[in-house]
Amino acid sequence: MNPTRRTGLLLTAAVLTALTGCGTESSAGHAAQDAIKPAKPAAPQRQAVHGLPGMPPVLDTKDVYAADRPNKLSPVVKDFPSRVYVPNTESDTVTVIDPRTFEVTETIKVGRQPQHVVPSWDMKTLWVNNDKGNTLTPIDPRTGKAGAPVDVHDPYNLYFTPDGKHAVVMASLDRELVFRDPHTMKIQHTEPVSCYGVNHADFSADGRYFIVSCEFSGELLKVDTAKMKVVAHQKLPFDGAMPQDVKISPDGKRFYIADMMANGMWVLDGDTFTTPKLLPTGKGTHGLYVSRDSREMYVSNRGEGTISVFDFPQNKLTKKWKLPQGGSPDMGGVSADGNTLWLSGRYDAEVYAIDTRTGVQVARIPVGNGPHGLAVYPQPGRYSLGHTGIFR
Repeated sequence: MNPTRRTGLLLTAAVLTALTGCGTESSAGHAAQDAIKPAKPAAPQRQAVHGLPGMPPVLDTKDVYAADRPNKLSPVVKDFPSRVYVPNTESDTVTVIDPRTFEVTETIKVGRQPQHVVPSWDMKTLWVNNDKGNTLTPIDPRTGKAGAPVDVHDPYNLYFTPDGKHAVVMASLDRELVFRDPHTMKIQHTEPVSCYGVNHADFSADGRYFIVSCEFSGELLKVDTAKMKVVAHQKLPFDGAMPQDVKISPDGKRFYIADMMANGMWVLDGDTFTTPKLLPTGKGTHGLYVSRDSREMYVSNRGEGTISVFDFPQNKLTKKWKLPQGGSPDMGGVSADGNTLWLSGRYDAEVYAIDTRTGVQVARIPVGNGPHGLAVYPQPGRYSLGHTGIFR
């Protein structure tokens, strides 16, 4: 029996005995009643998730994004200047934007074909994934200065396990998940995959597994985090499927996978890994970004220049915002205050800033050619799972 409950029962029995003996309520009776108040059932423990060993404890069992509230910056990043870092795949540069003035402050030369700018698990470094250059370029977000590139083969995208022990390189062309030291990037384990084009992922609420999308073969993988092993895979039920970004629901019960050819999001039960269902959103569905209050998810539809808004509590799409003059909204992130959604215009050499309260485009900024996985930084959260900023 729970010790607290046992204590409560014993105290309750003592009080009933005292009241029976007196026959009338007295000051002693009041004192006895006061004494049993602490024995009321304790509030449910918020940390009920048995997470991956070493993973920071889950703050709220109903919301994996509980640490991502507006402007709730970690002491690690609170003094970093607010910037938007845009990797330009065809210009081999990173454009740096001041989000307050919407002006370009700097252009950083990096390696060949930078795909994503990825915050490290400890949030102290931004890693530029130079896919064709086979390097990662570190950027110090405190100073905005780039460091010496680190040799890493085929780094299309980059994630970090929730315990902070491993970086996971999505080696798309090599058909591998490469687990590396999160600081030195030395190889720890290489996991071959049978699918083509591993590119995006997200972790379960307990961090014990993650779901990976395979763009070129239309497949999904389920990977055991601790074992660093693929434990299941499936083909999406759509001819020509091209899955992209992956995001877990706030309650941790579902994964959403954007599909640019199916023109919608696949809704997957990650635990059972059964066949997912398709929710149409728009042409060229690509990026998925959760609002700061965890109520909505912004879905970029690259093929039609729109952003669909999915409401988690209502479990449905509620709005669609269209970019004026069109565009190709791709990857990005939400500002620290939650008021602005930043997206790269993949085929238009520009970046869009959209007001999340109204859906109105507030800025359209020219950048280099082929802008892709931009990072808004810093953002709220305790640690980073990678990509353009998945924080928990």
